[in-house]
Amino acid sequence: MDCIKMVVTMNPCPCGYYPDMNRCTCTAGEVSHYLGRISHPLLDRIDLCAQVSPVQYRDLKRQKKAEASWQIRQRVEETIRIQEARYQKESICFNGELHGSLIEKYCTLTEDARKLVENAFQKMKLSARSYHRILKVARTIADMQHSETIAREHIAEAISYRGFDKKYRG
Repeated sequence: MDCIKMVVTMNPCPCGYYPDMNRCTCTAGEVSHYLGRISHPLLDRIDLCAQVSPVQYRDLKRQKKAEASWQIRQRVEETIRIQEARYQKESICFNGELHGSLIEKYCTLTEDARKLVENAFQKMKLSARSYHRILKVARTIADMQHSETIAREHIAEAISYRGFDKKYRG
């Protein structure tokens, strides 16, 4: 089964330096107008949003040991195996393909997780599509931690990846 993935990137403003106010030459209105050009239906189709901050030279010189690529790959491959095993009797392979009744079947939440996602749905004025995307991302986060049930911390992390909801929707 073929799966189409989309990765998008953008500058936060016309000059590309916002929020670094020492370099950004844009007015607040220009930044707001620039960010407002992204359609809400497009944003609803984005699962993960990460803002990348500039790296400082002093941070490059730190000798902090990062996780090795082979370790990350191992974790991802294990998560793929978990999902393939779970969905072997379904017509899907991965959490991102969940729909309708399959979301209900496989995205089992703890009571705390349910309360958190309900509160987020109300306060963030999420669409049904956004709500389902949060559940699917949380399911993947739970899989990476070998958890059968989606817990509050899984929902919280999934919600944090929707950082564009506030930034681009006002």
